[in-house]
Amino acid sequence: MRIGELAARAGTTTRTLRYYESRGLLAARRTGNGYRTYDEDDLRLLRQIKTLQDFGFDLEETRPFVDCLRAGHSAGDTCPASLAVYRRKLAELDALIDELGSVRAQVGAELARAEVKARAEVMATAEVPGGPEPRCELSPE
Repeated sequence: MRIGELAARAGTTTRTLRYYESRGLLAARRTGNGYRTYDEDDLRLLRQIKTLQDFGFDLEETRPFVDCLRAGHSAGDTCPASLAVYRRKLAELDALIDELGSVRAQVGAELARAEVKARAEVMATAEVPGGPEPRCELSPE
């Protein structure tokens, strides 16, 4: 198949395919008149790259999976290098989850502190006759 058909079937653009080719992730064969041609194996490589990128892998992290498929394995994640990338990505995700949990706890603490302070201010201004009007309303949440 030609580059336009491969791009359409893979859900990408011809520009992306040329970029992958320049990075050595996709190898085009050329016809006598210079057209790039691809086969079903190339489509499988592209689907592997797209799936990994959807999971947050950068393009270079997909290389071991592509190499594994090119080596004739039935799946791109059956080679030791691919498994190592999975392990690194999981460790990275775990660290991000821990960091987000910490940030969430801090935001929750700030919210609780701010709600107590806001209620105290509303109560203080309500107790003073003719005192300043509150500038904002507390939401019922």
